[in-house]
Amino acid sequence: MKPLDRLSLRGMRFDCIVGLFNHERNTPQPVELDVTLHFNARTAAREGRLASTIDYARILGELRFVLVAARFKLLESAAEALAAWLLMPPSADIPRPPINSVEVRLSKPVALSGAAIPTLEIRRDRSDYSFVTETKSFGYVDIVFETKECGVYRERILPHTVLPTHVHHHIDESELILGDGLLLQGQPVSAGLAHTWPRGFPHRYENITDIEQSFLCIDRPAFIPTDEVVVDVPTDSLHRTESMRFF
Repeated sequence: MKPLDRLSLRGMRFDCIVGLFNHERNTPQPVELDVTLHFNARTAAREGRLASTIDYARILGELRFVLVAARFKLLESAAEALAAWLLMPPSADIPRPPINSVEVRLSKPVALSGAAIPTLEIRRDRSDYSFVTETKSFGYVDIVFETKECGVYRERILPHTVLPTHVHHHIDESELILGDGLLLQGQPVSAGLAHTWPRGFPHRYENITDIEQSFLCIDRPAFIPTDEVVVDVPTDSLHRTESMRFF
């Protein structure tokens, strides 16, 4: 077989929590990231449409969000989660060609005070993963990656469907909007914005379009089914936490 085309994003540098020790759990440190995506670029070359190729600005934001929100303890967990996310099949609201394999390289340049730079490199193929999808009242949840400490999920809301107002009492949750057709707390919200929901903070989504709409969710610790509690709060009294734009 002919080798696939490659798209690389190199020299990404994010400040995030990654590490086991107390000082690493409390203070963000720089993490350097390189990724290479293997896919077929010929359709994009012929059509000249962004939807036919990999939107690397979006990919950059998604990877940054996962690293910042998940607060991984090990480079191994971070690299595996990023690889799994990149190899997820595309959702209806964000068309792109499938990625067949990825290479992920992560470094912690200040972890050893300059004596050495610990670096992890992995390569994963699509066949390495059997993603689990759970059916919910509002649509589907794709389980991207889970450890005891955190979970990475893609939530897909069916057309003209509501994810009811709910709270978590034992989970800290961060969510990145992926599609452009969602209402958050009853108001339109654009793709690329992320919110963090403190424990006990009610939040609600509604898909007002004719296709599935999705968001990327990070739970710390990993999702606890009994901790998603539907609450009766009027939509017009809901408000948002401060947002951060990732793409």
